[in-house]
Amino acid sequence: MRKKHGGIILNLTALNDMQKAAVTKSDGPVLILAGAGSGKTTVLVNRIAYIIETKNIHPYNILAITFTNKAANEMKERVNAIIGELSKDMWICTFHTACVRILRSHIGVLGFEQGFVIYDSADTKTVMKECYKELDIDEKNYPYRAVLSIISKAKDEMLSPDEFYAEAKGDYRKTRIGEIYELYQKKLKANNALDFDDILFFAVKILEENPEILEKYQNRFQYIMVDEYQDTNNSQYKFISMLAKKHKNICVVGDDDQSIYKFRGANIQNILNFEDTFPESTVIKLEQNYRSTSTILDAANAVIHNNKGRKSKSLWTENEEGGKIKFHIGYNERDEALYIANEIEKAHQKGEKYADFAILYRTNAQSRIIEELLMRSAIPYKVLGGLRFYDRKEIKDIIAYLRLIHNVNDSLSFERIVNEPKRGIGKTTIDKVARMASDLGVSSFEIAKNANLYQELSRSGAGLIEFCDMISSLKKAEKTMRLTDFTEKVINDTGYMAALTIENTIEAKTRIDNLGEFLSAVSEYEKTEETPTLAGFLENVSLVSDIDSYDENDDTCVLMTIHSAKGLEFKNVFLSGMEEGLFPSVRSMDSSEDLEEERRLCYVAITRAKKQLYITAAKSRTVYGQTTHQVSSRFLKEIPDEYLKEDGVSPIDRMGDSIQIPQSVRRAKTEIFGQISSASSFKLTDVDFAAGERVRHPKFGDGTITAVQRFEKDALLEVKFDSGDTKRLMAAMAKLEKI
Repeated sequence: MRKKHGGIILNLTALNDMQKAAVTKSDGPVLILAGAGSGKTTVLVNRIAYIIETKNIHPYNILAITFTNKAANEMKERVNAIIGELSKDMWICTFHTACVRILRSHIGVLGFEQGFVIYDSADTKTVMKECYKELDIDEKNYPYRAVLSIISKAKDEMLSPDEFYAEAKGDYRKTRIGEIYELYQKKLKANNALDFDDILFFAVKILEENPEILEKYQNRFQYIMVDEYQDTNNSQYKFISMLAKKHKNICVVGDDDQSIYKFRGANIQNILNFEDTFPESTVIKLEQNYRSTSTILDAANAVIHNNKGRKSKSLWTENEEGGKIKFHIGYNERDEALYIANEIEKAHQKGEKYADFAILYRTNAQSRIIEELLMRSAIPYKVLGGLRFYDRKEIKDIIAYLRLIHNVNDSLSFERIVNEPKRGIGKTTIDKVARMASDLGVSSFEIAKNANLYQELSRSGAGLIEFCDMISSLKKAEKTMRLTDFTEKVINDTGYMAALTIENTIEAKTRIDNLGEFLSAVSEYEKTEETPTLAGFLENVSLVSDIDSYDENDDTCVLMTIHSAKGLEFKNVFLSGMEEGLFPSVRSMDSSEDLEEERRLCYVAITRAKKQLYITAAKSRTVYGQTTHQVSSRFLKEIPDEYLKEDGVSPIDRMGDSIQIPQSVRRAKTEIFGQISSASSFKLTDVDFAAGERVRHPKFGDGTITAVQRFEKDALLEVKFDSGDTKRLMAAMAKLEKI
């Protein structure tokens, strides 16, 4: 059916039967269960055009809600392509944009002025500091991030400060947080300001308490559509339900099998109970997938069918069957990462682009060893939705501690961590120390340890001296301890771990995991070096982390957590770390609800792949510096054998309690790996380089090698480029050409 009327071009011929049903079922409550890769955006866009054309509805009367600005802009462009200029009268936006528009018109009923401002995270932290000062609360006991997270959750549950107090029921800590919440809101109002959570909270409050305002928007929005409905939280659910109550022409699109944001407040019950909320609803299932091979989809279906709290559906496709899922088990995480790097390089040599590969993992900490092996194999990569491992704040902080302990004259490291975690040594004091050190020609540490001699530092002198005493004490301890044990002592004795533990937020837990992985990196270095030293480790870190940066347009493979990968697709996907305690995570083990969310996360990961899926695991893994035996993930065991092909190992017993490797394979691997040193993953250089030789780099241009430091399998080159810049590059990674 192709129609053109009033500037609207509607073409439904390309849609499948269920997509057409979703487009043309315009009246009443509709739940569209849209499986991964099933073309839901196409359905929503055509549904809008269909309603305008067949129902004589003006675009002004339609509300379309998405979750991200990117998705909203994409929908606007596609709607505009169909209905033209009429689209300008529509609200196609995120929840927060819709709520801000309502607040701009009606926030006066709550005692705010129309010209309110929206505070960002830095602003809210400043307000929080003022509250703590007035209430005489120590940030060490009530970390800002943790308290703001609790307040955010309260607003999602539509709890005012008074209602939060009532729920505290005499609990001292909750009551104290209630006091902070109350004062925090008063200060925001005094500044005519809202925080991000207030946007939804106050919009819902206005609609609840002002029937005439609610009716105004109910009359306007006769048709409402919501994308990614499985990700809605409680306040979003309330907002939509109130607006749709009058006309009941609400269409929600989502996939309960892709509900993976519980930690952000998403409530899967919103989509599961839609038919209870709107009893006369119609359910339409979009199960035809246009993205993946049938093998990948069959594996995904096999995993997700083990969840009980879900709507019944199964993805299918007319795409080819495709190759089997390749499964590889490594001896350890380094072996696993080496397999990933080798597979990517082999495919690249056969003509595949690096950009055709994505490497997914459950936690950010897993990226460290993968990054290292990719770098040493000269494979370009970028980390999506996050930082490279050695660029993460907590890793930079601990490295700064180690550098300062190794060399107390390292003023940059001193300035970075003298007040990290918070010790009451502010930026003004740090700047004073740096200026005095520069004037006297000594290090910042030298000034700080003698702070009692300087009048300018009288107020913070005690804190500076205490910090320097701690560093001096750790410097003595380093001489008598194993490097891994010493690093753990640094993390603990500096108060860094305690501060993260007290903070107790999702972000803090992730940072703790990353510190555990850092300890594993230290342990790995210690095991593979004949005479491990702190200086040697810091040099090793510099070589790993100080590499070429690649432009975004470069042909690079991507690394990301599975959460970051939602909504994306890639030709080839590696799903790494498929082990119990890692995926599913150990934190999910005590809750059937959390375990089902982990399984949904696995389903999301599998369905990112278009052509080839790789699943990898390790027989042992070093966590917090301790090597542990790993058990294969239950999710792997839920994939039938017919869809899997063991790659590089003999068949394994996936149904047993652990991953089994036959003795023959174990002996073969021992013979191989037993001959390789810690530099085993470096790619052999094809050309020997020598000082004085002229070379060309694809990014930096022509230059002259000024120094060569050789390793067993590689060399560190110092190159002075004609541009005037001097770079230190690993020969195996640098892509240098002799000229």
